[in-house]
Amino acid sequence: MEYSPPPLFKQGASARAKVVFFSLIALILLVADSRLRSLGIVRQVAGTVLYPLQVAAMLPRDAATMAGDYFTSLSTLERENKALKQDKVLNAQTLQQVHQLAAENDQLRKLLAANERVPMKSVLSEILYDARDAYTRKVVVDRGSRQGVSPGQPVIDDVGVVGQVTRVFPFTAEVTLLTDKDQAIPVQVVRSGLRSIAYGQGHSGSLDLRFMPTNADIKSGDTLVTSGIDGVYPPGLAVAKVTHVETKSSDAFARITCQPIAGIDRNRQLLILLNETKLPPPPPPEEAKDGKKDKGKKRIAEFKDGKKDAGAAPAAQGAAQPAAQQPAAQQPAAQPATGQQPASGNVPAKPSAAPAPAGAAAKPAPKG
Repeated sequence: MEYSPPPLFKQGASARAKVVFFSLIALILLVADSRLRSLGIVRQVAGTVLYPLQVAAMLPRDAATMAGDYFTSLSTLERENKALKQDKVLNAQTLQQVHQLAAENDQLRKLLAANERVPMKSVLSEILYDARDAYTRKVVVDRGSRQGVSPGQPVIDDVGVVGQVTRVFPFTAEVTLLTDKDQAIPVQVVRSGLRSIAYGQGHSGSLDLRFMPTNADIKSGDTLVTSGIDGVYPPGLAVAKVTHVETKSSDAFARITCQPIAGIDRNRQLLILLNETKLPPPPPPEEAKDGKKDKGKKRIAEFKDGKKDAGAAPAAQGAAQPAAQQPAAQQPAAQPATGQQPASGNVPAKPSAAPAPAGAAAKPAPKG
C-alpha cells in the first residue's frame, strides 16, 4: 500500500525554484515601475490600505518618545524656574537699591536747595548710628572738628530743624535731636509773631510749649519757626506745627503739643550749619572764687588798719605839745646835740599849732 502525505503537507517546487521565480517577478515589476510608471496606482492603494497598520505599529515608538520628552522638558523647566527665581531675587535687590539711591539722590538735591536758602556756610553729613542711650534722642554723624564742626551748631534737613551738635570728636560729632527731653529751642508763631520756647518730650517724638498763658494767640495748625533771639539758630527755620491746644479755666497755663516738621527719624543725610555760636563764658572755678574772696577780705582789713593809723596820728601830735611846755626839771636830762639824732634813730616830732582832723589823715594807698 502506497503512502501519500495529506494535501496540506504536500511539497511543491523546491525552495530554490521558488526564490528564483519570485526574484524574477520582483525584477520585472521594478523595471516596469521605473520605466513605465505603471504601478503608481497600485502603490497609492496599498499605502492607503496599510496606513492604519503603520500608525498602529508606530504607536509604541511615539509613546516612548513622548514620555522621554516629557521628563526631559520637566527637568529643563525646573532648572529654568530655579534660574528665574534667582534672577528675580537679584533683580528685586537691584530694584530696591535703585529706589534707595533715587530717594537718596532726591534728598541730596533737596539739601542742596536748602543750603542755597540758608545764608551761611554748611557741611553735608550722614548719620552713622544712634547713640547707645535708651533715655536720650541722639545720633552720631560722620563729620567732626576736622571739618569745622563745633558744639552748639544747628543741624537741619531739607524742611526744618533736626537738632543741635552737642559733642564733637575729630572725625565724628554727636547731634542731640529736637525731640530730646533736655533740648529746648526758641520759636515764634508765624501767624501771630508770638515767641516761646519749645521743649522736647523724649521718645514720644513731639514738642510742647510750656508756660504759655491760656489766652495766648495760638491755635492748632500754626507753624513754628526759629526766632533767632538765642544767637544759635538762624531765624526763619521751620521747627514744628501745632497739633493740640488745651486750655482750662482752672489752669494757669495752656497745654500745647507740636509735631516736628523735619524728618527726625526718616532722613539719613543732614546739613550742619557752620555758624560761629557765641556761647557764654564758663563760670570761674571754685579755687579762683575763694582766692578773690580772700583778696577782698585782705583789702578790707588793710583799709581798716589805715583808718586806725590815721586816727592815732593827731592824738600823738596833741600829746607832744604839752610835753614841750613842762618845766626843765621834768624834761629829760640828756638832750641830743644839734645835728645829732637820738639813739633810737627817730627824729623828735615838731609840735603843731593845732591837731589835724581825723578826716584829713592820709589814706593808705590801695595795693594793686
